[in-house]
Amino acid sequence: MARLRDHREFRGLKVSPLLVVAKAVLLAARRTPMINSTWDEQAGEVVVKHYVNLGIAAATPRGLVVPNVKDAQAMTLPDLARELDAVIATAREGRTQPAEMAGGTFTITNVGVFGIDGGTPIINPGESAILCMGAIRPQPWVVDDQVVPRQVMTLGLSFDHRHIDGATGSQFLADVAGIVADPGTALLF
Repeated sequence: MARLRDHREFRGLKVSPLLVVAKAVLLAARRTPMINSTWDEQAGEVVVKHYVNLGIAAATPRGLVVPNVKDAQAMTLPDLARELDAVIATAREGRTQPAEMAGGTFTITNVGVFGIDGGTPIINPGESAILCMGAIRPQPWVVDDQVVPRQVMTLGLSFDHRHIDGATGSQFLADVAGIVADPGTALLF
């Protein structure tokens, strides 16, 4: 993240783990589009969305709200940073409007901000999956047969088993984790 912060495109923008995970989610959803779908009970079919309205769960003094960034898949990383900052700031100020929370297709919740390593979040109505980010902590990690300290975060995924099986959910989660661990792999998506 430090390297991103040094680029002129990010001057004045917040480059955070949420931004990196959000971009990883958007890229991984290309490979596993079923993650960004919904089950239409009346029609008895799965509806795959070809856009991502990325929900960001935000704890506010009034409770949890989940505004979403519309058409997040079409944004550059600096634009996504601006939009994430805007929806989070608006939520914390208690000014989120109902339209800003409507139409979400996938949500990220960050329980790590509370010092929690993981959780099992509940899927928002109309969506099929939610990603949970845990706290980032230094951990001993084996690299080339040596134990070295690394910053480690636990990711968790809740998804609708009516139409997303474990293999699909696991592939999506592995893709997100792979991009976060090695952002250069994003070029493969």
